[in-house]
Amino acid sequence: MIATTLFGLEEIVAKELKTIGATKIVPLNRAVRFFGDQRILYKANLHLRTALKVLKPLEQFMIRDDRDLYKKMQRIDWELYLSKTGTLAIEATVNGDYFTHAQYVALKSKDAIVDQFRENWGMRPSVDLDDPDLRINIHISDRTCSVSLDSSSSSLGKRGYRQAQVLAPMSEVLAAGIIALSDWDKKTDLLDPMCGSGTFAIEAAMLACNMAPGRLRKFGFEHWKNFDADLLKAVKAEAEAQIQEPKCKIFGSDIDLRAIDISTSNAENAQVEQYIEFKQLDFTKTEEHFKNGIILMNPPYGERLKEDDEIIPFYQEIGTHMKHHCEGCDAWIISSNLRALKFVGLRPSRKIRLFNGPLDCRLHKFELFKGKKAERVKIENIV
Repeated sequence: MIATTLFGLEEIVAKELKTIGATKIVPLNRAVRFFGDQRILYKANLHLRTALKVLKPLEQFMIRDDRDLYKKMQRIDWELYLSKTGTLAIEATVNGDYFTHAQYVALKSKDAIVDQFRENWGMRPSVDLDDPDLRINIHISDRTCSVSLDSSSSSLGKRGYRQAQVLAPMSEVLAAGIIALSDWDKKTDLLDPMCGSGTFAIEAAMLACNMAPGRLRKFGFEHWKNFDADLLKAVKAEAEAQIQEPKCKIFGSDIDLRAIDISTSNAENAQVEQYIEFKQLDFTKTEEHFKNGIILMNPPYGERLKEDDEIIPFYQEIGTHMKHHCEGCDAWIISSNLRALKFVGLRPSRKIRLFNGPLDCRLHKFELFKGKKAERVKIENIV
């Protein structure tokens, strides 16, 4: 099977797959290949926090042109996977010189499948882009065509709890990935001071509770012909039995009251509202202290702020506040504005390249020592 993911999260997905019992795990580019049985397929969809889709490869073949694609798609016996009265959707990605239009590839593949049914039965499945019985993934790289069944259907990032959101929210998968990259121990208190839709705080609470991220949603494999309802029920029951009380405090704040209302509502939908304290405040202006914890922050990148007049002073204020009010913390800040990140005024101990949607970002780790860093190092050397 293949678990697709975001750039930079491949090793995180590999670790998650090992935890659920997958074997022969190989990280790829924005994907991880692994082996497992039907139980592992169900567990991967239910438990993976940093994967986008779980694909089950069906066929791989070489193609010369669109007619060749049509012919070889028809060689697959689609009645094994789809009924003549069922529904389907096809998602295609292309990379190469000949096949350059993904929508055309999807359309040609769809024609091959429905024509097979029409020729055999005089009737054909219909297209349903929202909730199909079978979602098919076509990936063409140069002349190599890979055909897979999409066991997830909608992205695994769609956990089901985010019914409302602020403008340009961070995806659940990226938020979970940043939490994993931070090596958070689930015991240290955690703060998101610019919480927006509450995604960092909610993902952290679900992780601290050992709560399966997919527990509130449906999956594509539930429409498959070989779907085992009893097996899924057993996998879900096993996951529910592992839920526990968190051993830390989780906080979220935002200057915007509407963001606090949205975050609170989303936390309630995720069934973790009792484990998160949301509060309206301006992080850069508050006199409240947050010490010896972990800070996760997704500040504005500057698309809607004037670079010189607003965004640079804003990042300076973030750094100043953390130095004076967040002693002993590890702060992780993601931004696509690499120039503004330099004005935080602290030296990052780690820099990780990630993408927030199409935006090329950097995740910086800042270690906020109490007192001067040189004095801290001197004390540690004496000890």
